[in-house]
Amino acid sequence: MNDQKIYRVRRVKAELKWENAELLTDFVFPWKNEDAPLTEFRALADEQTLHFRFDIHDDDVVLDSSKDPDEAVLGSDRAELFFSQTPDMSKPYYGLEMDPRGGVYDYEGRYHREIDPVWKMPKLELEGEVTERGYVVSGRVDLQVLRNLGCLRGQEMITGVYRAEFSHNADGSIRQEWISWVDPASEVPDFHVPASFGRFIFEEK
Repeated sequence: MNDQKIYRVRRVKAELKWENAELLTDFVFPWKNEDAPLTEFRALADEQTLHFRFDIHDDDVVLDSSKDPDEAVLGSDRAELFFSQTPDMSKPYYGLEMDPRGGVYDYEGRYHREIDPVWKMPKLELEGEVTERGYVVSGRVDLQVLRNLGCLRGQEMITGVYRAEFSHNADGSIRQEWISWVDPASEVPDFHVPASFGRFIFEEK
């Protein structure tokens, strides 16, 4: 894990206002020598809940039409959050892959890429919206759930923040590219590695 990558989740006691959140825009194409399109991430916490929001700039939003809910998410543009119990992923970690319609592919994972899609994040609430600039995904995760999972320890949480950037080729096929907050410096595209995580630190505003 890159210890230099830290996002500070501000705790709020009054009305939730996104302008009070730290703005994260430090996203890159780890496997492409090109500037990544803008991704804005924000998170705030109250006494019980982690609130998060992705504002994603995308001039070609891909929405898969599969009837299977998981396949529909995995075939679409999406924002992703991973939560890990340990820096080396020696214990289970948890993934949320969220599309512009508010669909989610959530799972428990074990290193490396042993995915249990039957597992569901308890008390997860999501909304999605396609906008003129791209799409917005926002949601809420119960803090006690994150503590019970062993991910939120004290005021810190090992977290990955990602984006699957899909677009249409001229022949109608889909081009798949990958954007990350932390560059894992791996030879092949892979978010499911310890080096792709940073740290969320919860602090009073």
